[in-house]
Amino acid sequence: MNAKNASAERAAGADVPRVDGRLKVTGAARYGSDVKVDKPAYAYLRTSAIARGRIARIDEGAARDVPGLLDILTYENVGERVGPGDFFASGGYFSSTMRPLSSPEVRHAGQIVAMTVAESFEAAREAAQRLEISYDEEQPAAGFDAACAETEPVADAMSSHQDPAVGDAQEAFEASPVTLDARYETPTQHHNPIELFTTTCAWDGDQLTIWEPSQNVYGVKHGIAQQLQMDPEDIRVVSRYVGGAFGSRGSLTQRTALVALAAKRLQRPVKLAVSRAQGFTIATYRAETRHHVRLGADRDGRLRALMHEGWEVTSRPDPYNVSGTEVTTRLYNCPNVWSRVSITHADRNTPGFMRSPPEVPYLFALESAMDELAVELGMDPVELRRVNDSNKEPIGGLPWTSRALMPCFDAAAAAFGWQNRDPQPGAMRDGDWDLGWGCAATMYPTVIAPAAVRVTVTPEGKVQVGSAAHDIGTGAYTVAALTAAELLGVPVEDVTVELGDTALPAGPIAGGSNTTASLCNAIAQACGKIGRRLAEAAVTADGPFAGMKAADLTLTDGRLHGPGGHSEPLREVLRRTGEGGITIETENLPDGVKPEGLQQLHRGLPAFTGGTERSDRVQAAFGAIMVEVRVHRQTREIRCPRAVGAFAAGRIISQRTAESQLIGGLIWGISAALHEATEIDRRTARYGSTDLAEYLIPVNADIGDIQAITLREEDYEINPLGIKGLGELGNVGTNAAVANAVYHATGIRIRQLPIRIENLLAG
Repeated sequence: MNAKNASAERAAGADVPRVDGRLKVTGAARYGSDVKVDKPAYAYLRTSAIARGRIARIDEGAARDVPGLLDILTYENVGERVGPGDFFASGGYFSSTMRPLSSPEVRHAGQIVAMTVAESFEAAREAAQRLEISYDEEQPAAGFDAACAETEPVADAMSSHQDPAVGDAQEAFEASPVTLDARYETPTQHHNPIELFTTTCAWDGDQLTIWEPSQNVYGVKHGIAQQLQMDPEDIRVVSRYVGGAFGSRGSLTQRTALVALAAKRLQRPVKLAVSRAQGFTIATYRAETRHHVRLGADRDGRLRALMHEGWEVTSRPDPYNVSGTEVTTRLYNCPNVWSRVSITHADRNTPGFMRSPPEVPYLFALESAMDELAVELGMDPVELRRVNDSNKEPIGGLPWTSRALMPCFDAAAAAFGWQNRDPQPGAMRDGDWDLGWGCAATMYPTVIAPAAVRVTVTPEGKVQVGSAAHDIGTGAYTVAALTAAELLGVPVEDVTVELGDTALPAGPIAGGSNTTASLCNAIAQACGKIGRRLAEAAVTADGPFAGMKAADLTLTDGRLHGPGGHSEPLREVLRRTGEGGITIETENLPDGVKPEGLQQLHRGLPAFTGGTERSDRVQAAFGAIMVEVRVHRQTREIRCPRAVGAFAAGRIISQRTAESQLIGGLIWGISAALHEATEIDRRTARYGSTDLAEYLIPVNADIGDIQAITLREEDYEINPLGIKGLGELGNVGTNAAVANAVYHATGIRIRQLPIRIENLLAG
């Protein structure tokens, strides 16, 4: 069997329902905090009330009086018992290098300053609240423009960083007949997954088991081993189901080692469920950004110059950055490009990955600027993108493996009715509402990582697939089952899948939209080996295939087929050939990944290839987004009744889960444009909107008709199955499309997100 050819016949999963759907809707799926352990104790965090300074005193007296209290962990009894860990962006496991109970120092508001453990959750919470903590406070820097903040270019903070550039952009900009010079801003945003940040730890002698929602169970295993000075083989991490992640669970937070330490001290399991408000500060977030975009073009719209400078906020010690200029400098054909990214160190918790980390803020700036340039040129914004389309990226002149940006625009325009758009701002009306239509491009780099899987065919012809890859709600269980079913020729109902457990073969971190490509290509490799083994056994044994060529046999519909109409059920082939059950465990090392990538896989470290990282080509998924907004002429209320996205993302394994991801992304993009922002008190560097009542997100009444179109695209340069990944494609550019539509409706250009009623009152 040839996995590549077999996959070419796949019909996008024939809209097969999610294989884990019934488990989830009936409550049978067990999430991290659902695990039942024997006689658990319960932990609760106490977090700092200041953003910068030191703990002067902790009075535990009132807390010790709480009935059922078992232990209190502070810097006074933890200290170096929890060791340091390397920062994720620097090749480590941790979302931050700040160890909260290692010293009395306070580095950000909401830092963990104590953890209480009791017989009940309520007792632990009461004890934590009764701790009397006093501080020596210093003036904090909340972010940009703060007097004591420190800003530096990323190239100075990280020696590996390079700002993309080509030609002489400044000279070309000054010589351009038409120019645009504009500044844009995006706010702090938090993930707010429905499942809270939870950790359960239990010891059995020297063996530690951790149940925690995670995007990287092998990373948790090795990171905790580093902090607690353990052998990683003595640690098991389980995360079978995840109630939302969006990047927030991609790296290890500092809470996990504290729970493990508490369980060790008490010699009993300990469960921690972090409150919604605490989740804003003990994990990561999307940092606020600023952008300065300058475009120079000929009068026909062809770009001569593109300059994009970005600024991002990070914590004091960690140089976290997303540097989205890697994407914005390559999206359009332009001979002269310059970019620079700087980071501002402030007294905040360290930011981290949030769905499409670089692309969401940086493409908001670029796609807003492209719309403004189209207005300056008197040109349709779709046509502006058409004249700047190219089969090569401009920085290194490398070819795109496939690039269906303009077919996506054409498909979206046809479905949306773009040809009926009046280009004059404010010209389209419906009663008391001003209508605006806006568009934007979307792009997300295509990457793949090494992955290991175990595939078993039982004597009954059933199939079992196991890997420590993760399903963070995106549908990995379903795509794994569909891939194995297709390649082994069995019904999807006969395939069971296990994920998210370090007892299974190593899987990659769930990030960068790599899981489907990485996992399914590894499954294809294993299934190919099983198919060849079966075929070779069948042609050498007595029976209908004796003497045939193994290459002529195929597996479909649960049967082995040969020339001349010969056919036999899979279970009969297994019985007759004496194979019984077959188990293949294999590691897939994708083209372009160095051999040490397998070592990184087993250590829980990312080893991606693709995107803009290769020296011979660039690869990405593309799309086009069009939205309609309505702005009430008297109240300035903003509504988004419909959005259309057309996407080209390689081979779609599961049409249902793919459309679900894209529709969810479009909704999130609308949310980013009109709703979401974490409010920050600039005097105290504290977050002010730390629950779902104050952190605004859309409700059903805010979302109208959402249509996601997937274009057929075959690209086998990227990987043998031609999978690009699309989990992070739908929300990129949507915020810009909404902002562009608001301008088209009102003639008011809003360059700072989110767009609220007050932004339009002056108009």
